Amino acid sequence: MSTLGIGEGAGHAAIVEESAVARAPLRARVSWMLYDWAVQPHYTLVQTFLFGPYFANAIVQNSVCGTMIAEGSEKAACGQALWGYAAAVAGLVIAIISPLLGAAADGRGSRKPWMAALSLLFLAGLSSLWLGAPDANMTTILIVLGGFVAATIAAELMSVFSNAIMTGLVPKAELGVLSGTGWAVGYFGGLVSLALVAGLLVPMPGEPKTLLGLDPLLTLDTATHQGDRITGPFAAIWFAIFIVPFFLFVPDRRRAATGHPARSAAAELWDTIKSLPSMPSLLIFLIARMLYTDGLTAIFAFGGIYGASVFGWGPLELGIFGIVLTLVGAFGALFGGWLDDSVGPKRVIIVALVALFVGAIGILSVDKSHIFFTTEVAAKAIGSKPFSSAGEQTFLAFAILVGIVSAPVQAASRSLLARIAPADKITQFFGLFAFSGKVTAFLAPFFVALITQETGSQRMGMSAVLAFLAIGVVMMLFVRTRPAP
Repeated sequence: MSTLGIGEGAGHAAIVEESAVARAPLRARVSWMLYDWAVQPHYTLVQTFLFGPYFANAIVQNSVCGTMIAEGSEKAACGQALWGYAAAVAGLVIAIISPLLGAAADGRGSRKPWMAALSLLFLAGLSSLWLGAPDANMTTILIVLGGFVAATIAAELMSVFSNAIMTGLVPKAELGVLSGTGWAVGYFGGLVSLALVAGLLVPMPGEPKTLLGLDPLLTLDTATHQGDRITGPFAAIWFAIFIVPFFLFVPDRRRAATGHPARSAAAELWDTIKSLPSMPSLLIFLIARMLYTDGLTAIFAFGGIYGASVFGWGPLELGIFGIVLTLVGAFGALFGGWLDDSVGPKRVIIVALVALFVGAIGILSVDKSHIFFTTEVAAKAIGSKPFSSAGEQTFLAFAILVGIVSAPVQAASRSLLARIAPADKITQFFGLFAFSGKVTAFLAPFFVALITQETGSQRMGMSAVLAFLAIGVVMMLFVRTRPAP
């Protein structure tokens, strides 16, 4: 690691400078990590595995889109297009607002009041998803999409302040352990929430019992898809319970004044951007990351929607699907971290992106009666057990490949930036790194939505992510991992 690492002297000085930050009590650190646990069901239940696919397949009828969707298009084409445009709007708003709020988070004021206000927006947005009954009218659809957009924006902006608070909880030398543990806690928060929905709340298709063989805790009307609609309120209640320790026990420390005049986040960002042409590898890497992160985000946003449309998956199948991908993702993160230190982050990123590309093609090669595009298989029988058909099993295998390599891509990207960014500007470049993950987050969902709308085909719409991954791989080949001077 030392041969690729940034200057040891600068790193040591930074650690000494930050050593004045005392380690917060265990109660405070655990409460901070519970933020990831509290917010994760929004991404797991609503955005990826349960509510998103339900929205595309049951709430929206193609007739709602009128001439936007060609006659004879796939049943979920209109729903996927609308969901994609909503995700694009949320990503664009986040990209515009997050750098500006970063200035407030960077020691210029208290963060908890901002988080409290955003929490209310988050809860309201999630709760509104309950209104999404099947075959809803356009007014209801817009309310539901507005709730999804509001919740997504609030979740991402709350993370800006939560991340800023983290720097006051432990010395700088311990930030990696705290941040990584919080990431893992979030993974398991999504897993537990999925297990509760599938094991305690939602009965198996055509049966009175849940996946665990228990009577559902709530009586939910299957005709109006209350099992799908409850995911929004469930995620809201989950958040409301587990965010309480954060507000009670996490100190909202402000950094000591530096004696320098405060500058806007836009001014600081502009200074960093102006310096990039003198560091071409950093510039290429940040652009590549923008693109392949967009593709990865779209895969997770629309993968469940596509699978649900092809196989008619309900909450049970989607719940199992989510649990499997969460588990393999956790193992992938552990293995990817070891591989990063062994062969270097650039190789990890390139290999993982190639695997993502293969996995995405494999997913798209499956439809109701074919795998690998041309091989005919028996379609899933109505009322059959989850993942009992050849198509489902093939789809799941490729999805597992995507799940295994997705976490290493993200972790190795952070590692690579730490290795090649100038030591005296490492904080600025990590700020630009965070911004790069948001500024074009709307592009892949937008193209998925646009191509789906124009072709009336979910498969063609999903194929847009392949271009983002391919360009990202090619650009990464030109990134030099030698540290900047």
